[in-house]
Amino acid sequence: MKSTFSNKLVPILIALVMIILLVLIATSCTTKVETKTKLEVMVTIPPQAEFVEKTGGDKVNVTVMIPPGASPHTYEPKPQQMTVLSGAQMYTKVGSDVEFERVWMDKLIAQNKDMLVVDCSRGVQLQAMEATNVHENEDGDHDRGALDPHIWMSPRNAQIMVQNIADGLIQVDPDNRDYYKHNRDAYLQQLEQIDQDIRATLSGIENRAFMVYHPAFGYFASSYNLVMLSIETGGDEPTPAKLQQLIEQAKEYNIRTVFIEPQFNPQSARVIADAIDGELFTIDSMARDYIDNLHDITEKLSRAME
Repeated sequence: MKSTFSNKLVPILIALVMIILLVLIATSCTTKVETKTKLEVMVTIPPQAEFVEKTGGDKVNVTVMIPPGASPHTYEPKPQQMTVLSGAQMYTKVGSDVEFERVWMDKLIAQNKDMLVVDCSRGVQLQAMEATNVHENEDGDHDRGALDPHIWMSPRNAQIMVQNIADGLIQVDPDNRDYYKHNRDAYLQQLEQIDQDIRATLSGIENRAFMVYHPAFGYFASSYNLVMLSIETGGDEPTPAKLQQLIEQAKEYNIRTVFIEPQFNPQSARVIADAIDGELFTIDSMARDYIDNLHDITEKLSRAME
């Protein structure tokens, strides 16, 4: 009897094991297919990550080349980033002569010639650094710098960047055109709302000048009729004579707050803040959570300029 029972049990056990193995294999294959269907998208700076994620939704994986806290002027890609890049379907560059892209873009494209490169600056009206920089050179003239690369610091520019990103996603993945368009339009409405919120918050401010170490907020200043006084010019620390000039400018504009960014050494800004009996506050042009960050910047600026 026992032998007969065992003989009947063996095929049942084998069948159960086979079913379990088939389920595991099917689950494994499904996971791989789901992962593979996501587009690998590379971006240069953290704010672009939000632009791509809000537009691409659950159909994209985003990798940022310049991580939070790193400077776009000095950062060099890591080997693991180059590995991810080699399998990417799309790269969204800022396109406005960000130093990292000027140095590395050709090398990045050479790593993966099949990926689509989207220029986020297409359609953006670039402005000169001099429009937001009131430093004078030794001859008494305003510095004539290059074009300002920080285009993303204007929500209106961000809208154009998002439209360019959506066009790129549709080109790479046309089957999901409607999905990307829907996400794009929803996010464009959020950008329109933050633009209106900023205008409302800053509308009653009379002293519209602020001082910041790195001149990353020129498009923001131009958009909302502000005056940006920058400490650093052309990547150079100010000379003692420039520091004294900046101190006088801060007093002239009745500035009591000097803004710094986490990517840069605050030493010069601290010297000025001490000289005007002011304080330092941190704002960040490179934060990944773009809309929340604009709210934070606006709140700090409005309090400083009251």
